[in-house]
Amino acid sequence: MFEYKGLKVKWYGHDTFSLEGDTRIYIDPYKLSKKTDNVDLILISHNHFDHLSLEDLQKISTKKTTIVAAKECVNKLTSIASKEKIGIMPGDEKTVNGIRIRAVNAYNIDKINPDTKKPFHPKEDNKIGFFVNIKGITIYHTGDTDLIPEMSNSRPDILLVPVSGTYVMTAKEAAKATEIIKPKIAIPMHYGTIVGSERDAIEFKNLVKSCEVQILTKE
Repeated sequence: MFEYKGLKVKWYGHDTFSLEGDTRIYIDPYKLSKKTDNVDLILISHNHFDHLSLEDLQKISTKKTTIVAAKECVNKLTSIASKEKIGIMPGDEKTVNGIRIRAVNAYNIDKINPDTKKPFHPKEDNKIGFFVNIKGITIYHTGDTDLIPEMSNSRPDILLVPVSGTYVMTAKEAAKATEIIKPKIAIPMHYGTIVGSERDAIEFKNLVKSCEVQILTKE
């Protein structure tokens, strides 16, 4: 767990985080070890099984929970209890319980599926990352992505960035993205569950010179 200005950031492995202050937000819940019944908001970046997990959504979503998800996910959520389900595309902005959410592009440039000969995360699918603003604190969860032209000097407080390679950025590519985005704190993700290991996170930390890097212990 890492705390920034009263906001608790917890990592549950892979791309799964919770952001806890006055509200509790989960991003891409996957392989959660226990149920939680007081989640206000769930964000889902795309429709792959390790991001859109119905089993895990059932553990944390109730009729008091709002789900904001990439549009390709919404029709798969009919069995999940929620207050509201909102589909969004890159460029869309929503405010939920005073929390501002902006969806941004997340896609591959050179990570190709050998079976389909197409990127694992094609741009045309409109898979997303999230900028989340909670009481003036900005968190950028990139989703599953390469270093893409849309990334810019956005200066979030906290950057959650994949480092494993194969389906997403390598540690070296993630370090370059971090130099472009210019966060105050960077936290590596997307390792230790399906692909990648803590070595990727350590390599990323050693390469980043422009900001603090926090390698979180899995909850």
